[in-house]
Amino acid sequence: MKSLRCILLSSMAAGAVLLVGCATTASTQNRENMLVASGFKVITPKTTAQKQKLQNLPPGKVTMIQKAGKTYYIFPDPAHNQAYVGGPKQYRHYQELRGTNKLAQENLETAEVYQDSAMEWSLWGGWDAGLGVWGPMGGPGPY
Repeated sequence: MKSLRCILLSSMAAGAVLLVGCATTASTQNRENMLVASGFKVITPKTTAQKQKLQNLPPGKVTMIQKAGKTYYIFPDPAHNQAYVGGPKQYRHYQELRGTNKLAQENLETAEVYQDSAMEWSLWGGWDAGLGVWGPMGGPGPY
C-alpha cells in the first residue's frame, strides 16, 4: 500500500512538473493540485465571518491553525472564494510531494541545461583530455 502511494505521488509530481509554467498562476495551480493530491479538502466559506477569515490568511502560504485542540493546515484561495484544509497527515503528504516535485523540477532544469548544443562537447577533446589513459588517478606511473 505504501509503495503504491509512493508511485502515485511520484507520478503526480512528474505530471505536475510537465504542467508547470513560469507564471505565478501556474505555480499556484500546481500547489493547489498538490494539496488536493495530498488529501486536502476544498472548503467554501459560507458566512461573512468565514469569508473575512479567509481574506486575512497570508496569500500563497499554508498556515497552521489550532482549533478545539486540533491542528489544521489551510491554504487560502481568495480569488475563487475557497480554502484547502487538511490535517497533519495531509500536510506531511503535501511536504513529501513538494520535495518530490522540487527534485523532479531540478532534474528537468539540469537536463535542459545539458541539452545546450552550443556547448559543442565534441570540441572539448573528450572527458579524459589531459588526464592520460588512466584518468585523474594516474594509473600505473613510469617505471
